[in-house]
Amino acid sequence: MSTVPAPHIEGRIQRVRGLRVMLDADLAALYGVETKRLNEQVKRNRERFPADFLFQLTAAEKAEVVANCGHLQKLKFSKALPYAFTEHGAIQAANVLASSQAVEMGIFVVRAFVHLREAASVHADLAKRLADLEMKTEGLELSHDAFSRNTRLQLRQLLDAMRELTTPPASSKRPIGFVYPQESEGHTSGGKKVGAAPSAQGAKP
Repeated sequence: MSTVPAPHIEGRIQRVRGLRVMLDADLAALYGVETKRLNEQVKRNRERFPADFLFQLTAAEKAEVVANCGHLQKLKFSKALPYAFTEHGAIQAANVLASSQAVEMGIFVVRAFVHLREAASVHADLAKRLADLEMKTEGLELSHDAFSRNTRLQLRQLLDAMRELTTPPASSKRPIGFVYPQESEGHTSGGKKVGAAPSAQGAKP
């Protein structure tokens, strides 16, 4: 079986309500089943999918996802509201499907979530280091009158260049749903405004 490259999988991971998730249509395609089949299996094993594993998008969230993701344009013509799987939900979905493709692709899905989480952590750390360096540089400028204008300019250009290199490229995807002040890393791993927090009621297929 041909596998899907990790970058392709990462491109299917959305940000909804401040969480990294994969929609049922994308996850079903990776696992080699129809979306209806995936959701049927989830329904049969509902106790394995608590609210932090799975939730259903609102109509507004669905509209934004479709607007931001070209490959999801077909959802525009569906009356059903998609389900969003967090990293743990995606793993559980592979377990309940129990097919060789679902199990194999589940590994790549988890790696994609982990890679995104690690990349976000690295960028945040580098951004903090640059901010600290910039503050020290400004202090040096203020305390040394002899600090040449050219040297200050060169340092400023260096800092700007480093910040540009360590900042992730702007994504065309906008956050969907309510963005929590801090993402719960315990339930997600690894990029989308108005929406309620995930609830068990909203997650029921």
